Amino acid sequence: MSNQIPLSAPDITQREIDAVVDVLRTPTLTCGPVLAELEKVCARMAGRRNGIAVSSGTAALHCIAMAAGLGPGDEVITTPMSFVASTNCILYTGARPVFVDINAQTLNLDPARLEAAISPKTRAIVVVEAFGHPGGIEEIEQIAQRHELLLIEDSCQSLGAKVHGRPLGSFGRASCFSFYPNKQVTAGEGGMIVTDDDRFDAVCRMLRNHGRDGNAWLAHQRLGYNYRMSELNAALALAQLSRFDEIVAKRRQAAHTYFELLIDNRYLILPTIDGDTTMSWYVFGVRLNDLFEPGDRDEVIRLLRCDGIGCSNYFPPIHLQPYIVEQIGTRQGDLPVCERIAERTLVLPFFTQITQGQIQRVCESLDKAIEKVLMGPSAGRAQAL
Repeated sequence: MSNQIPLSAPDITQREIDAVVDVLRTPTLTCGPVLAELEKVCARMAGRRNGIAVSSGTAALHCIAMAAGLGPGDEVITTPMSFVASTNCILYTGARPVFVDINAQTLNLDPARLEAAISPKTRAIVVVEAFGHPGGIEEIEQIAQRHELLLIEDSCQSLGAKVHGRPLGSFGRASCFSFYPNKQVTAGEGGMIVTDDDRFDAVCRMLRNHGRDGNAWLAHQRLGYNYRMSELNAALALAQLSRFDEIVAKRRQAAHTYFELLIDNRYLILPTIDGDTTMSWYVFGVRLNDLFEPGDRDEVIRLLRCDGIGCSNYFPPIHLQPYIVEQIGTRQGDLPVCERIAERTLVLPFFTQITQGQIQRVCESLDKAIEKVLMGPSAGRAQAL
């Protein structure tokens, strides 16, 4: 179908292309000056002292978990509403993830449920800002401080967002960003650790480069990984960051258009954003209200895709992923808020260059899809709705 609207698309201009080509004309394709400049820019954006560029957001989280010394016997509290990497990085260390249910408005780990999950084995909290929303991060930081727990902030979806004027990425011992192609800023692949802790900085730099310490190329001080980011990836990300205000403004306008067109739809629950939050908008997610059956969301997605509209379910609960059920022993019903919301949530096409006409078409298609679902086998629900 020629008029398909993708779920996401990177925004690459001639500036990014020129920046990558410029690196190709140099003798340094890795661990060079462009990478160092990217680290400085990202640290400054997050209000941090140090930035450490790595090959992905997952690599960033893994390095942080290793630098924190997490390991077997430790428990780490985290959210079930996220991409699986936020849990995998706990498992990589041998520690055990402990899932806490989410807040229905922010979709983040619920601070009100957090303290009940703290045990003598709890070492850390990995907090994720779902869809780039910072809700709860300030309260969670206070709880972590009160219980002397390490706070790790997964800001992979929230580069450039703020709460009460404070940038996301500035909370906890260390934080991380992702530069995957569907993020606000892309490097193709890449991630960034930001921290004020100089020891974390030193350890993460060793971990990303096979455990090497400084310039001693074949001297390995510890077990490490090949998590380096190339100069090419760094150049792409740095060029994107030079356009950051433009990129974020366009994404905010796209979100505003979705709100305008969907605000009166009584079948949908839209994102809740309070006045103290500055969003940078990673995706635009909506939720069918609770009178819909769980399978209705999947049918809406199917109908949208048949109409050429890119959309997806975000996020299937991590605690119900088959390997997590097998390893941790979690099961359906453990986290009812997350489960109820996840089975009714979908994300709509959202990217920097999406046009108002495309958003209009998405919303019209969504209205039609919901209407078809209401008139389907469970049409008796239409009166209740």
